Amino acid sequence: MKYAIKINKISTVDDLENSWSIEDYKELLVRFDFANNNVNDIKELRELLFMAISEKEPNEAAAIVLDYKLSDVLNEGQIDSLSYEMLVDKISEEYPKIELHKTLFIINQLLYKAFNGKFPNTKATVVDFEITPARNAEINITKEIALKCFTQNLDSHNVIKRLFADQLNAEEAFVEANDIIWYLEKNETGYRMTTSEYFMSKEEFLNEDFEAVIDFFEEE
Repeated sequence: MKYAIKINKISTVDDLENSWSIEDYKELLVRFDFANNNVNDIKELRELLFMAISEKEPNEAAAIVLDYKLSDVLNEGQIDSLSYEMLVDKISEEYPKIELHKTLFIINQLLYKAFNGKFPNTKATVVDFEITPARNAEINITKEIALKCFTQNLDSHNVIKRLFADQLNAEEAFVEANDIIWYLEKNETGYRMTTSEYFMSKEEFLNEDFEAVIDFFEEE
């Protein structure tokens, strides 16, 4: 299947909008013993939470936030280990379970800002683009389609090309695409794709306009 892609903008960000809700902040404040039922403004709640977080040791604060977001998939021992590892490593890029990268990024950046840089700073890449399917190509643009197209416009050192060559060549199903791309949103001008800078950095993109021919894995 053939697609024509035009990149309108590539941005590097250190936060994802609307990652935390008012309810999230209020529940975290309870867990940090800093509850305040009189505050309902999201900015004020965030400031209160940063104050509460900064009064804890970094690994202790990390464990509380990790437990809140990931206790359904990680056990107590895993959370305890991650709370220390996050202080020295970019866990949201290195953790072996890619499906947790987005949540770990959101947690990491909250802690990074609350502690004024004691945690590593991780970043995300946001791409605004237009995509036009050629005749007979699938018009429903999925994360897999977008990812396979964009990897053809990234330099040869890109980590996706190195780790997922068989999936990109349609020799295996590319189930990881749904976790490598965190968001794929349709808007008035085309699409917006969000992923980790680890998987796609701004410097790796080759051209603003390009064509891509992709295939899909077919089970025998």
